[in-house]
This record gives sequence, C-alpha cells and structure tokens, in this order.
Amino acid sequence: MIMKNVEFVDIKKESEELESRSVKDSIYNSLQIIIQHIGLIIWLTFLGIVYIGNSYHAEKVARRINFLQREVKDLRAESITTAAQLMYVSRQSVVQKMVKNSKLDLKESVEPPYKIRN
Repeated sequence: MIMKNVEFVDIKKESEELESRSVKDSIYNSLQIIIQHIGLIIWLTFLGIVYIGNSYHAEKVARRINFLQREVKDLRAESITTAAQLMYVSRQSVVQKMVKNSKLDLKESVEPPYKIRN
C-alpha cells in the first residue's frame, strides 16, 4: 500500500494555534468589556472610597462623643463638689470663723438690715 499525496497534519500544533488565538480573542473581548464599562468601574471605585472615608469619619465622631460624654460627667461631678464647698463656705458661722482667723477688724452688725426706698 503506497500513500501518495497524504499530508500529515500536526494536530498538536493546530490545537496550540487555536488556543493562542482563543486566548488572544478572550483578552481582546475582556478589554472591550472593560472599556465599555469604564464609567461604571470608576463610579463604583469612587463610591467605595467615599464609603471607606465615611466609616472612618463615623468612628472618629463616635470616639469624640464618648470622650465628651466622659468629660461632661467629670465636669458635672466637679461642679457639684464646688457648689457644695461654696454652700459650706458661705454659711454665716464659717464666715465668722474665717474673719476671726484672718484677724480682720470686722464685727457683726447688731442692727437688722433695712430697705432703702425712693
């Protein structure tokens, strides 16, 4: 049996060419899809950045609120303490003792106060 005009085709070589062509086509198609949707991609990227920035800002505000609440609590306690001390110091007996201890030449009035009318 003699074979004439028989072409031997390298199947492996053809399949590699087809694969490389299909890879090139898929890359080209992928790039086309990306180019078509570039506006949407940019918009979604922008929204992601805004979302991340907003969450950082919200955490910062929450920490600031907690700090200010603690500070208000401390200042309220200090205010109550100061008011109590002022009430104690302004009592008549304490004022008399302070005047005696400071050796001022002040005396308590024996006459009751009176209103001045026009």
